[in-house]
Amino acid sequence: MKRRFWKMSGSGNDFVVFDSRELEEDAGPWERPAAVQALCARGTGVGADGVVVLAKPGRAGAALAMRYYNSDGSRGAFCGNATLCVTRLATDLGIGTGGQLTIQTDSGLVPARMGPAGPEIDLPAVSESLTDVPNLRVAEGERRIGFALAGVAHLVVRCDDVERVAVSERGRELRWSDFRPGGANVNFVSVRDGRWSIRTFERGVEGETLACGSGAIASAILLARWNESGDATSLITRSGRALRVRLGRKGESWKPKLAGEGRIVFTGELAEWSPAAAAD
Repeated sequence: MKRRFWKMSGSGNDFVVFDSRELEEDAGPWERPAAVQALCARGTGVGADGVVVLAKPGRAGAALAMRYYNSDGSRGAFCGNATLCVTRLATDLGIGTGGQLTIQTDSGLVPARMGPAGPEIDLPAVSESLTDVPNLRVAEGERRIGFALAGVAHLVVRCDDVERVAVSERGRELRWSDFRPGGANVNFVSVRDGRWSIRTFERGVEGETLACGSGAIASAILLARWNESGDATSLITRSGRALRVRLGRKGESWKPKLAGEGRIVFTGELAEWSPAAAAD
């Protein structure tokens, strides 16, 4: 049951990546929830926020497809940092032309490229956003709460200082609020000396992560709608690395671009470990 993998990091948001393009269907037992949970476990597994599987594309124009799984084993429709990592890995694997390619995700086709500053992706248009969310109370130290569907659902909380936010407690409270079926990821943003900072509680991980690409996009859109930022916003993540968002408009929709880190930490091979053991 040996299986090669890449351990990758996108601004501290880390992933186990498999290349299953040669398989007809999927990665078999490696994509089962118990196996994903075991792989992502820190201390007994490889350790990661999620698992990414590269696959053959099923749509015209795509160079490859990717499937994303949260660390709890649930399938995620989109992950910005995972897509940045896939962009970097695809370049190393010789996929695409001139450092450019289109990636098929569960949220649609994503044009991607490797530039001098690293990977950048164009996200599907974001047409659903709210500057205020009814029935969600604003807590002490918070100014307002908005919402955006940036591939996946995100709440954005404008607060006085992200360093003072109890992200695990407040994030969990908002993540499980009933304003939307299935809940949402929760992002806390604040500004100091002209620099925006972001902290994120991610559903599926059910805790704070060091970065969240789609959360940065949702936050940039809400900051623009709140007239606190323009069409280019850089957000410093919990890892200390920046995620950069550029926004365009098409009618009532936002057309976001996301740039950040996509780094190979190491490559490895799972040996003497069976996904079936994860269910024991």
